[in-house]
Amino acid sequence: MLLLQHLSHIISISKALEGEINSIAKELNVPKNTILVNNKERCRNLFFIQKGLVRGYYYDEGKEITNWFAQQEEFATSFYSFITNEPSPETIEALEDCQLIQISHSDLQNLYKKFPETDRIGRIITENYYIKLEERFLNIQFRSAKERYQNLLSTNPALLQRASLGQIATYLGITQETLSRIRS
Repeated sequence: MLLLQHLSHIISISKALEGEINSIAKELNVPKNTILVNNKERCRNLFFIQKGLVRGYYYDEGKEITNWFAQQEEFATSFYSFITNEPSPETIEALEDCQLIQISHSDLQNLYKKFPETDRIGRIITENYYIKLEERFLNIQFRSAKERYQNLLSTNPALLQRASLGQIATYLGITQETLSRIRS
């Protein structure tokens, strides 16, 4: 399982831990456009993406504003809702046919209790999420639209073929027209 390979780069996975992860992890195949989490509903699952592309987005004045993308070997969830058990402020959607591993919040908490070494996994996943959030904040606050686009081109050029221009524009914090001008 790709999830176990991914986690083994963080900690040593014992046979007992491997067995426990296998027992709680649910494999899901979801088609493109599947909504994994609706805004205003509680997010009770963490998803590991084995294949495909997922995005999180908010609604603002009836428009979808893409906040993040996650792809192969990344985790996706509404972290706010998953951690606080409050309704999600965002919607999570599969942008491609996806192969996912789903772990529920309660199963993850039990895993932390039963295998204290998994706390390190949770900490590192959270740290990586925070780093991406901080980078996104710095991009939006301190870089021009052109610089944000160039940064996306250098860090994740394949995203431009996998997501719509409208989704990418809102992710970059610009209009689709501005994105078109920058691209030409």
